[in-house]
Amino acid sequence: MGERTAAEPAGTGDARTVFLLAHTGRPAAIRSAELVVQGLLRHGLHVRVLEAEAADLPLPPSVETVPEATAGCLDDCELLIVLGGDGTLLRGAEFARASGVPMLGVNLGRVGFLAEAERDDLDKVVDRVVTREYEVEERMTIDVVVHSNGDVIHRDWALNEAAVQKVSPERMLEAVLEIDGRPVTAFGCDGIVCATPTGSTAYAFSAGGPVVWPEVEALLMVPISAHALFAKPLVTSPTSVLAVEVQPHTPHGVLWCDGRRTVELPPGARVEVRRGAVPVRLARLHHASFTDRLVAKFALPISGWRGAPR
Repeated sequence: MGERTAAEPAGTGDARTVFLLAHTGRPAAIRSAELVVQGLLRHGLHVRVLEAEAADLPLPPSVETVPEATAGCLDDCELLIVLGGDGTLLRGAEFARASGVPMLGVNLGRVGFLAEAERDDLDKVVDRVVTREYEVEERMTIDVVVHSNGDVIHRDWALNEAAVQKVSPERMLEAVLEIDGRPVTAFGCDGIVCATPTGSTAYAFSAGGPVVWPEVEALLMVPISAHALFAKPLVTSPTSVLAVEVQPHTPHGVLWCDGRRTVELPPGARVEVRRGAVPVRLARLHHASFTDRLVAKFALPISGWRGAPR
């Protein structure tokens, strides 16, 4: 995780194709998409979009459209450009993981830790894509398996986190936490977040978990509003297997993966989380450290810093 490699062209011959995914419900995304498409076409690159989004975008006839959002729709594409907020970027991550195509995110929302560029950087984005001046970084994912009565009832994955949560506002979720086949503790809570380092600045951060630098290989387990004396965030080896068992006497819960995909958890369900077999590949334009990104995204106060003695 975190290994950078230079961009490599995909496809055959001299033809280069870029897939564009945008949150067309936002006027800013529509205008941004138009500018990116015009820039790429002007430099001889092909552009492909979804038919449903093409209807909302002022696109020239030369732009290719595909009817469905499947991994195959990125065939022969060298890059996936995503314009939008965190939700759109996570949607793009589903494409990137399934296809293996690197994703370059442009943040049109608020924080956008997955994004590599901001709205004001559109010209730079186009220039770097055209000249292939970007690097590709692999980010760890997690694989999620749900068991009930000894049977596997659901399989999923996440880039940020898998969250086991209560459903009834008036009742806590009673759960047992397990690491590597050994019980750690049991308590009532609103939920438990199992996250990657990438997800440490998302839901896990909101729940009070630590910020983990992306190059650190680890898994996180963060309780949400636990009614217990020992309910601290846990950071484990990347080879560990995390498990959350919903107590048989508790109301059913729900599993959310990246806040996008959900499945109901019956009483007694067991959720296992381990390092994912398939990473998500992110295109990077900048060599700025994660520390600088953290300071910028959260507008952290750093006045008074003098740096190391010279």
